[in-house]
Amino acid sequence: MKIITRFNLFFILFLILLFKAQAQNTVTISGTALDELKFPVEAATVYLSQKKDSTVIDYTITDKEGKFKLEIKKINEPVFFRISDDLNGDYFTEFSSLTENKELGEVSLSTAINLNEAIITGAPPIRIKTDTLEFNASSFKVRPDANVETLLKQLPGVDIDEDGKITVNGKEVNQILVNGKPFFDKDGKIALQNLPANIINKVQVTDTKTKKEELAGDKASGNNSSINLTIDEDKNKGFMLKALAGYGTDERYESSLMMNYFKGNTKLSVLGSSNNINSVGFSMNDIFDNMSGGRNRSIMMSDNGSFGINGINFGGSGNGITQSNIGGINYSDTWAKDIDVNGSYFYTDSDTKNNNRTIQQNLLPNNTYTTESVSTSRDQSSNHNFTTNFEVKIDSTSSIWFEPGYAYNKTKSFNDFRNFSVNELGELLNESTGTSNNEQTKQTFSNNINFFKSFKNKTQISLGFSNNNSRDKGDGINVSNTYFYQSGDADDIRNQYTQDRNRQDEFEFNFEYELPILDSANLAIGVDYTIRNLRDNTYTFDYDEVFGDYVNENELLSFELSSDFNSVNPFATYKIRKKKFNASFSGGVEFLTQKNSGNYMSENYYLKQNYALPTFSVNGNYRMGKGSSIYANYNYEVNLPSAQQLLPIENLANPLNTYIGNPDLEPTKTHSIYAGWNNFNFQSKTGYNIHFGGNFQEVGITNYRIIDENFATTSTYRNVKGNYNLWGGINFNKSFTKDQNKFRVGGGININHSNNKGFVDGEEFISKNYSITPRINFNWDLGNILTINPSYNLRYQFNQYENYRIEESTNIVHNIKLTTTNYWPKNFVFGNDFGYTYNSNIADGFKKDFFLWNTSLAYNFWKDQLTFKVKVYDVLNQNTGDRRTVSDTYISDVQNDVLQRYVMFSLGFKLDKFGGKSDKRPGRGGRIMIFD
Repeated sequence: MKIITRFNLFFILFLILLFKAQAQNTVTISGTALDELKFPVEAATVYLSQKKDSTVIDYTITDKEGKFKLEIKKINEPVFFRISDDLNGDYFTEFSSLTENKELGEVSLSTAINLNEAIITGAPPIRIKTDTLEFNASSFKVRPDANVETLLKQLPGVDIDEDGKITVNGKEVNQILVNGKPFFDKDGKIALQNLPANIINKVQVTDTKTKKEELAGDKASGNNSSINLTIDEDKNKGFMLKALAGYGTDERYESSLMMNYFKGNTKLSVLGSSNNINSVGFSMNDIFDNMSGGRNRSIMMSDNGSFGINGINFGGSGNGITQSNIGGINYSDTWAKDIDVNGSYFYTDSDTKNNNRTIQQNLLPNNTYTTESVSTSRDQSSNHNFTTNFEVKIDSTSSIWFEPGYAYNKTKSFNDFRNFSVNELGELLNESTGTSNNEQTKQTFSNNINFFKSFKNKTQISLGFSNNNSRDKGDGINVSNTYFYQSGDADDIRNQYTQDRNRQDEFEFNFEYELPILDSANLAIGVDYTIRNLRDNTYTFDYDEVFGDYVNENELLSFELSSDFNSVNPFATYKIRKKKFNASFSGGVEFLTQKNSGNYMSENYYLKQNYALPTFSVNGNYRMGKGSSIYANYNYEVNLPSAQQLLPIENLANPLNTYIGNPDLEPTKTHSIYAGWNNFNFQSKTGYNIHFGGNFQEVGITNYRIIDENFATTSTYRNVKGNYNLWGGINFNKSFTKDQNKFRVGGGININHSNNKGFVDGEEFISKNYSITPRINFNWDLGNILTINPSYNLRYQFNQYENYRIEESTNIVHNIKLTTTNYWPKNFVFGNDFGYTYNSNIADGFKKDFFLWNTSLAYNFWKDQLTFKVKVYDVLNQNTGDRRTVSDTYISDVQNDVLQRYVMFSLGFKLDKFGGKSDKRPGRGGRIMIFD
């Protein structure tokens, strides 16, 4: 730790001296931009470029008063200076050199176009339109082999953290499109990591809209952003191929393949991957590829087949060692003139083996007891997933959108376990040993259909229908022995076969009619109708020694449950849509009916509930400026308990944990609020956001537990009032450029507080949790040669208890990380990830801290089409799967198998073939092209 601290001090001192030296070698260009009527022009792009090749040197935008200030290093060669605005035109001048400050005073923009100037200077690097922030990709210099993610990191206001979360001016990005369509999936992670940056023409950032808002041309009601990547017209016809194969020590291997075909509106992509290094997904980058625990984030597919981002936690604390395979195909096109289609099919399978050790301290009002367990498990799964969507433009005023999908999932699991519990005196309370084998298949069909039509009088009609139908079939064998040592009760000996048959059918219809009532206000009235049917049946059979099979039904462990739910919700929404402000106020009454029935021990159970409950929500957004906005929303939500929570049917599947429903439960009623302020100053390239929110449970549901003398638990459910959770945070980022050096600094602090009421052994307790999580990270790009990225994260958690065995507990986790990437000498890429993690409160017998160091060296040859890599995971061989969980009722220390040190040798191949002209834009060349 002392070595790391001294290194950081020397590093900071070096940066201070560097900045001071460079500050004496800078000049500024300042002035005020006016339109032809002499009014200030806000958000006009101001930029400086080299005369010899039009490379952008630096840029900013004008403020509300039209003022600008551009600070750059002295230049002894001719440069172009330009101010550009979509509505008010341009201003252009040339400097033979820049060795002293330039105060331009008032400069007038003109819509008169000088074609020579337009050709010489090119498009502005940034354009700000009404609701779109547009970046001209060619204005941002990246390495010739860079991917789209690298390009995004160069854009002002764009931040990508180590978990892959993207924010633009403080707003989280939840959708990434290519030419307006999904590329495998809307999260776009495959496109970011695998499409080359040099085929991108523009990066367009807008607020994310629902499909209904998009079809209606309405403003976005949410607080997320979308990124649309437009492909350069010259590159929108071609073929790309990337392939990788590697083998290493301990029989570790990896392989990946991706092919893309573009031709106008037609896109066809195929991908595949196979590895046994815990990357349950797809990734191909220039440093670590699929290496879990490295800086890369694998594109992951969930159980239902949909893609997501697998943010590998630093330390690689995943459970077990996984071998996985994935294959997928994506197709998008425009059929005829008015039919857009997009479809994907994916197949994944995984095989995970793990050894687990857990020590859990269970907290009771008057004492504690400790449970220790060890287990060996193997989980296998295979998934097929098909999704598609069609948009049909019936005419200029009406459209229909439908999105059918199908998923098939099959899992097999094996678990061999042993656990025991002791009291504070070390006396044995109970003990269990056993094995379980389970096989489960699940099929899901879903569909969404939306119809929209507008009329000449600006009224609108929208109709929607969605369904989700699933069938779940499970079969398992459980052989277990549970012994009780305190009461003299009979031991629980099982050899059983269990069938689980679950079915869910949900249908939702909605209708909305919207009409204008003022110039900037609309009123919408509508109705939502929901039908949901659930069936959950479990049948258990005991093993019969005479027949040698499972033929005797165990009525104690068999039951049938069903739930039929109907909801009608008429509502009205008042919408305000102004240039800088938009808001909506929605309210209605939801009429609910739920019929729960069950059969247990030859007895029938039935419970019907009828409710008429209010629904209300508010959301608003005020745009204070081009880079600043305030947003807030409030929602009131009511949810009915499930049949398992309501019906007094015992679930005895676990001999140490019995559950039984409570027919007197009330629905949960929750008030939620969220608000924030985003601000980004393009002139100083500084951004920050403040957010806070919370939820208050007017009525909630919690477990009510009774613990017997064997320390076996019987749980039911109780309503509680007054539980709440509050959170807030501040985040900031700043970027600046000095000559070839680019610096980005970011950080923030998040605070969380919760108040929870619960029951342990029949007594009520209150748990108050406080946590604070500050972080800071710094990024230094030394041209295209070296990137250095240190970061530090701290998590401090404090718990207070009332009417509990303990009064308080604390936990502190430190996480320090340093990543470097070196692109010198030519054709070499040298990457390192080095980190240190310390957990203050890990129990004895578990490791409290560890170092994790991953390194990779790559060499490009054969005209950069082949890449040879040597990667070493966990160089110091210290990776650990230890972690601690602190909850209201227990403190758990867990240890799982994790990957440890291995060496991987791999060879990668890439080929690009595009139609059109050669890419001669500055900073974008150097990639191998084969032209038609």
